Amino acid sequence: MSASADGPPVWSRGEAIDRLRGALLALTDEEHSLCEVAAEKGIFCRGFRRFDDAEFRRRFRSTLGNGAGHLDRARMERLANVFELSMQRRWRVSLACDAQTRARGGHCRGWDEFSNDELGRYCADILGCSVVIL
Repeated sequence: MSASADGPPVWSRGEAIDRLRGALLALTDEEHSLCEVAAEKGIFCRGFRRFDDAEFRRRFRSTLGNGAGHLDRARMERLANVFELSMQRRWRVSLACDAQTRARGGHCRGWDEFSNDELGRYCADILGCSVVIL
């Protein structure tokens, strides 16, 4: 981390992600992915809830299969949570963002989904510090 003369500290993208990862990891466990926690708490990217029902179904159709189409949103989110946890195990990572970054082509792009400005906002919201991400 370096401090700019007149403003907030400047962090690299990697440093911001590492710090966010540490804080977000404390909110998850072996049964609750970050996508689920972010949705329930309305934090970070808002997880599953950042998508309206139609978009959620569209993005998770290939993941959950056509047979899940009759399920209500809550049940689909529970299945999506299990999927995220299985992806974390597959890639041997602790957060869904890390798994989705590696998987490429899922319902989101993990950390690559976020611009530097978005990461800066998440640092302010989650870590309580105003930073510039370069």
